[in-house]
Amino acid sequence: MLPIRPQTDIIPALMNTLGAASISASISTHFSRNYRPARRLSSLFAAAIFSLSVAAGTAIAQKSPGPATKTTNEGLAPIREYISNGWDTLTRSLSECSNVVDPKLAASQSVLFFPADFAVPPAIEALQKKCSFQIAHLPKKIAIPGELDPGTLHEQGLLYLDHPYVVPGGRFNEMYGWDSYFIIRGLVRDNRVDLARDMVENFFFEIQNYGEVLNANRSYYLSRSQPPFLTSMIYSVYDAQKAAGHEDRAWLEKAYAYAVRDHDMWMREPLLAGDTGLSRYFDLGEGPSPESVKDETGHYRDVAAYFLIHPSPQQNYIVVKDDAKPDAKIFGSAYKMDVCDLAKTMGRPECSPSTTLSLAGDFYKGDRSMRESGFDISFRFGPYGAATHHFAPVCLNSLLYKTERDLEQMSETLGKHQEAEHWKKLAAERQSNIQKYLWDAERGRFFDYNFDTKQRSTYDYITTFYPLWAGLVTPEQARSVVSHVGIFERPGGLLMSPYNTGGQWDAPYVWAPTQLVAVMGMRRYGLNEDADRTAYEFLSNVAENFRRDGTLREKYNAETRSSETAVTAGYHMNIVGFGWTNGAFLDLTHDLPPALVEKLANEQNAPPATAK
Repeated sequence: MLPIRPQTDIIPALMNTLGAASISASISTHFSRNYRPARRLSSLFAAAIFSLSVAAGTAIAQKSPGPATKTTNEGLAPIREYISNGWDTLTRSLSECSNVVDPKLAASQSVLFFPADFAVPPAIEALQKKCSFQIAHLPKKIAIPGELDPGTLHEQGLLYLDHPYVVPGGRFNEMYGWDSYFIIRGLVRDNRVDLARDMVENFFFEIQNYGEVLNANRSYYLSRSQPPFLTSMIYSVYDAQKAAGHEDRAWLEKAYAYAVRDHDMWMREPLLAGDTGLSRYFDLGEGPSPESVKDETGHYRDVAAYFLIHPSPQQNYIVVKDDAKPDAKIFGSAYKMDVCDLAKTMGRPECSPSTTLSLAGDFYKGDRSMRESGFDISFRFGPYGAATHHFAPVCLNSLLYKTERDLEQMSETLGKHQEAEHWKKLAAERQSNIQKYLWDAERGRFFDYNFDTKQRSTYDYITTFYPLWAGLVTPEQARSVVSHVGIFERPGGLLMSPYNTGGQWDAPYVWAPTQLVAVMGMRRYGLNEDADRTAYEFLSNVAENFRRDGTLREKYNAETRSSETAVTAGYHMNIVGFGWTNGAFLDLTHDLPPALVEKLANEQNAPPATAK
């Protein structure tokens, strides 16, 4: 089964709907912006920060049409303009002093880190003279992940990248490992291939200088990666250039070498899932995740309270301070537990001496690994994701199968036939292991596997569609998975899971990236009726909320068809931007039948429904 390839033509089905003037303006802007007589200097610093302030949990505003400029009889043109403008709003490069600031951390002075022995470009030195940030070098070269513990750095900061990139938006003001795939698909749809290629080049820079594709280019992310979409990003760019008559074999050869290194990172300890032949998420750091401390206020305290009331039968996630063992390692904050009589009078109740406790190191390992998975926070891998590192996940191993098939095809294209056979063999082995450990024939769908307990999970999750996207299932399995789509389908798209846990990656929320993966998986196996219906439900949800407030958001409520959220675990915002929603909207709309595109456009001329 061949790897997925993006279509790279401009959206012909949308020409009439979007308006010729809008498309013409977009193409004109693209040519003036991207076809330059000379490539930018490598000193162009791909840093990131939104220039607008973030206050009271609200996020960066886009240069968008906004509610005040919405008009009737324009169909999807206002959304299309919003997305087109959004690429510029969300692109980060060397332009402002504030580019080095991290909204997720409180720091007295921002730090810009360069790789060890990397010469600081003159443009950065000039900027630093007029700005309040510190330039520093990492203390050692990093060849493989884990060679540098970010906890040993005197301060945390931004990691230098060579090229501009698009950020998700809001607090996520750096280039992310898996967000970028969906952003790149949108850029390619919008004929911004040059910027998409810059982003892929930045991932090569990360692998070369920081050891791996990072969660994002901040120093505290040096201990983990994110879901491996690199080969899919490479092919998005390569195929777009090829379709435009500019096939670049030399660039593909360069990309292949970096993609091999990215793949191999997942194939060594401690990222192997026991003896399953599969891989797992595993953050190499310890203790609380730094980015969660500032704007997930009280989260770890809530987790400690939960595990006191609901102790895990497999793992003790609570550590009680023992004065007899003063050298015992304690991670994170300490909490006080009092046991008191229930007050029945105005008198003060009697209490036992307070007990000091903290969350165990194994909980923090699971918490960090959950964040590497991208699904933070969900109860998919146990409450609060605490057991993430004990599972072989459906999503990760589907992505690695797709990577191996892509590397096989790259090898064939480059004339490396012996290497192609190697990748074909690895893909076949992974496919067999996915079928063995992750496929549940009785339930007819895919589940994660706990390789410690030797049990398959029973937690229904939207990642059951990833094997379809990767092309590793039989047609019968594909039909079986899609026959259970009702578990996830709601009026506003496909839920992450049917379980309302308070986590943003569970019910009642629908997210653009997993919606796109699920729909692409259905289409790959010819299940277009289900693909069309579920894609339309999500697109209509997004479009209706755009009519309501003039923005695209990080996530949506699939049940109420609104952007209102009531997240209680982790950060609580629903950020405006938003990179992967922009990209997925373009991609899903592109593949929608013209009649449904027209229906979607006509809905935009009606007043928005009142949010439930």
